[in-house]
Amino acid sequence: METYTEYAAKQLKALTSIASPSGYTREVKEYLLSTLKEMGYEPWSSRKGNVLVTLGGEGNPLLLAAHVDTLGAMVRSIKDNGRLRPTTLGGHQWSTADGENCTIHTRDGKVYTGVVLNTEPSVHVADDKPDHEEKNMEILLDENVNTKEDVAALGIQVGDIIAMDPRTVVTESGYIKSRFLDDKLSAAILLALAKWVKDEHLSLNRKVSLVFTVYEEVGHGGSSVPEDTEEMISVDMGCVGADLGCTERMVSICAKDSGGPYNYEVTSALIDTAKANGLDYAIDVYPHYGSDVEATLRSGYDILHGLIGPGVYASHNYERSHLDGVKNTLMLLKAYTCK
Repeated sequence: METYTEYAAKQLKALTSIASPSGYTREVKEYLLSTLKEMGYEPWSSRKGNVLVTLGGEGNPLLLAAHVDTLGAMVRSIKDNGRLRPTTLGGHQWSTADGENCTIHTRDGKVYTGVVLNTEPSVHVADDKPDHEEKNMEILLDENVNTKEDVAALGIQVGDIIAMDPRTVVTESGYIKSRFLDDKLSAAILLALAKWVKDEHLSLNRKVSLVFTVYEEVGHGGSSVPEDTEEMISVDMGCVGADLGCTERMVSICAKDSGGPYNYEVTSALIDTAKANGLDYAIDVYPHYGSDVEATLRSGYDILHGLIGPGVYASHNYERSHLDGVKNTLMLLKAYTCK
């Protein structure tokens, strides 16, 4: 029998296969709506494209949030030599994308492949390679184009979306390697929680809803939530790195990030729940981090807030986590929401 951890891994592969840089999320929105409906829920979409669903329960409404928009790029201009000059979507780091395959999505539905490269990538040619400033990066199309007019003839224009290949792999030892584990891994975990609640008829200890946001990477994914929300927890990536306790096999509970401290009582309750259920967890402070729930607070909502997530190494890069981290996060969510 497939476990819900395995189900989350399967959903991760499905989600990462759908290109969804911020601003280009219709297909992933439709996938979420379809998947939740197949489970037996009645999801809906906001005007901006967030997907919401109520799992059940009554009183003291809790909202769990994950985002399905990703880092990416957009065509800024088309060069005279037929190469594309990009502009960043979200906190994309070009040094991590140099040499990556990508797809270009036109407004009339065409998809072309290409590769991201520095303007002088060959060590056998250049005396000094330019740095990875955005102005020194370009997209080479896998098409026979040599002029701006050649590219225009393909239907590619300024404003088209550039999506990096995710290269999602789950190893036999349980390691998960992919771009965009931030935050499609946690979105997959929330889908697994929804399936678990429905399949096993789990009794919820309060009204529990999910929101999958689509503008987190540019700062306003969680800026609107259901009016009855009293508590909201962002389920995002847990950071792994220097001066942090979390590993890829743990669930991280964030006490503070760049936006300040998370609610003391909510954070304490999450810690107590993890401890009571014997979960492998860490309490961490993330110095360079912001979450959907902070966007909600800045929008004026009077709510309690928290942040958890599976440990993810090399954020905004080719990232790595582990099925154990998925399991610990999923188990924490179940224990926190179910009787």
